[in-house]
Amino acid sequence: MKAKLKKHHRKSIRLKTWDYTSDAVYFITICTHNHQNLFSKIINGNLVYSNFGNIVQEEWIRTAELRNYIKLDEHIIMPNHFHGMLWICRGSINDELIDTKPPRKKFGSIQPKSLSVIIRSFKSAVTKRINEVRQTPGKPVWQRNFYEHIIRDEKDYYRIKEYILNNPLKWTDDRYYNGTS
Repeated sequence: MKAKLKKHHRKSIRLKTWDYTSDAVYFITICTHNHQNLFSKIINGNLVYSNFGNIVQEEWIRTAELRNYIKLDEHIIMPNHFHGMLWICRGSINDELIDTKPPRKKFGSIQPKSLSVIIRSFKSAVTKRINEVRQTPGKPVWQRNFYEHIIRDEKDYYRIKEYILNNPLKWTDDRYYNGTS
């Protein structure tokens, strides 16, 4: 008798009608594997990066250095998660919000230069470097996916920017707070 194999049907959390290679401003959140505090400590509302947090910082900056169609905006490296805003812009990058009417695209295929590819590369570079330091090849650093939000207008942009900047001050109220700083 053959065992019945369960198929894993992972649901995408991305918008099916949105082309994630298109010009837009994105807010992303990436959590550590099992919400482990790896990247920083918060002492009296101030962030103090660990060596691993410094790696995250270096790789985030490197993300834009390697891709001339990206502009980085506010970001913060919390103990067990990362928040960042980034602009994808194929034309000239300026300080105006981009019209975010969702273009049509075929859903489900990996698009070169897409937000998912950018974040996957960032996560991979961080994981490789951290695992080299702690001598744990193959050990996960990040959760499987990431959260993204397409910033729709100026009000949304400034609300998110303020949220990022104030995140350390509200750490004990944060949904990712796990009882330690």
